[in-house]
Amino acid sequence: MDSDFKVVWTDEAIDNLESILDYLDHIWTQRETDNFKKKLGKKIELIEQNPKIFPVSAYNPRLRKAVLSRQTTIFYEIADDVVNLVYLFNSKQDIERIQ
Repeated sequence: MDSDFKVVWTDEAIDNLESILDYLDHIWTQRETDNFKKKLGKKIELIEQNPKIFPVSAYNPRLRKAVLSRQTTIFYEIADDVVNLVYLFNSKQDIERIQ
């Protein structure tokens, strides 16, 4: 199914992902890390196909949030035909850091 939306990673989201993956590489096996990456990829595909499927964030109404796991949430915004992945939030971080 083709999507009318394009997913764009912000620099902040890329930094968040790199940080999360570095952390996971130290505590998980390669197989578990690969499964996390697959799960992330599927969630992003779902967001790309139907960006309004996930709820608006109570913290910041400009953003929507897609829960990836108990520890990780994807925050994104919809702007015309672009979905900006704004932040990958790890539950060990301070929610106030999300702009």
